[in-house]
Amino acid sequence: METKRPVGLLALQEQIKEALEDTFFETVWLQAEISELKPHPSGHCYLTLVEKDARSNTLLAKASAVIWASTWRMVKPYFAAQTGRALAVGMSVLVRVQVSYSTVYGLSLVVFDIDPSFTVGELELARQRTIARLEAEGMFDMNAQLPLPALPRRLAVISSATAAGYRDFMHHLEDNEYGFHFYTRLFPALMQGAEAPASMIAALDAIAVEADAFDAVLILRGGGGAMDLVCFDDYDLAVNVAQFPLPVLTGIGHDHDYHIIDRVAHTYVKTPTALADWLVERFAGEAWQLDSLVQRLHLAVHSKALRQQNVLDALVQRLAHAVADRHAGALHALDLLEHRLDAVNPQRALERGFLLALKNGRRTDTAAAFTPGDRLTLLFRDGSVEAEVSASYPKNAE
Repeated sequence: METKRPVGLLALQEQIKEALEDTFFETVWLQAEISELKPHPSGHCYLTLVEKDARSNTLLAKASAVIWASTWRMVKPYFAAQTGRALAVGMSVLVRVQVSYSTVYGLSLVVFDIDPSFTVGELELARQRTIARLEAEGMFDMNAQLPLPALPRRLAVISSATAAGYRDFMHHLEDNEYGFHFYTRLFPALMQGAEAPASMIAALDAIAVEADAFDAVLILRGGGGAMDLVCFDDYDLAVNVAQFPLPVLTGIGHDHDYHIIDRVAHTYVKTPTALADWLVERFAGEAWQLDSLVQRLHLAVHSKALRQQNVLDALVQRLAHAVADRHAGALHALDLLEHRLDAVNPQRALERGFLLALKNGRRTDTAAAFTPGDRLTLLFRDGSVEAEVSASYPKNAE
């Protein structure tokens, strides 16, 4: 029968500690994801590091870690300066650790250094995977195919009410030099951090309920570091933007040429102020075209009026010539009539030595009109004579 030789817990723990520390006497670079991060009032920072299956996301390994205060004071600002974002839950990190084993607290990892370039690189790999997935699903051109009004004036804005980018956008839009007026309505959302994609999707859902009230949706953020803008590479957010029933315009100040939601949006520009200027310029362009059209219309009307005036002037001249010709004809006819009247004027006959005989004040040119005893008046060139007929001898009388 085998003799049992019990070992005390402390002895066992010390053996484990000795074996681990003999094996891992040097620091190692460890790749893991932060699942918990708890800064302590003492200045230390306690973490839980995990490894998950890439496909199923199931937990494969888990370990506690600590960054002592002296190291945390240096690592924390350095990581933020290099990545533009503070260490946070959900990040993949590459850390240099020393394996430590306590007979009371068990296995732990002491972190001495963090490589920020690894975290940025991991994010870029995830970004490329998201791009490939969206391309395969045909998402990149969906929103761009929606018709954008020539003058989008009713704007639903997704941003943070306190963001400098949002304030700059509103200043540029409302104080434009042309005096154009826009209707904007803010749908507040988180624009940074792990909760930002869900917050922006919720804002999109709220806009969709009253989509008929708007011409376009604007997503604005005033720049930031690479880590601050990771939320704009989120797959779910990109799908919601691509499939949104209104054109989505983005103005996110960032270092990359564009983020994923820029690629699935209808239109993107570099910054919120550039987006405001882009909107104002659309109105300015339309105003310029309208002014040009008014000028062309004015010139056309003036030209047509000038042509009509020329036609009218020609008609007036023709009418004047016709009236003048008719007047001259009338004068000529009047002259002929005057000559004819003058030719038969009794006064002219008297002046030539003829006499006119009047009976009862009427001219009489026949002897048969007189009978003896009739009174008559004889008109001479220089006067008249009253006479009485004593006899009448008409030529045809028998």
